[in-house]
Amino acid sequence: MNLFGRELGPQEIASLVAMLALLAYWLFVLRGERGYARWFKQWEAERKARRDAELARERGEADPEKHGGPWG
Repeated sequence: MNLFGRELGPQEIASLVAMLALLAYWLFVLRGERGYARWFKQWEAERKARRDAELARERGEADPEKHGGPWG
């Protein structure tokens, strides 16, 4: 096989294929990690909202999401 004017032997072709396979694998892993990070941030925000609502109920405050307008 000739690539950019250089003859590639079987070992070099195998190395090139292995590097491309590793790059594809790395991209799939990166996509999974980004999905996990996105899920974790969403879960943490929901948990904080539930905790804040629970603390507001314990203090006897009105639910911050159920107010009559910008002035309460």
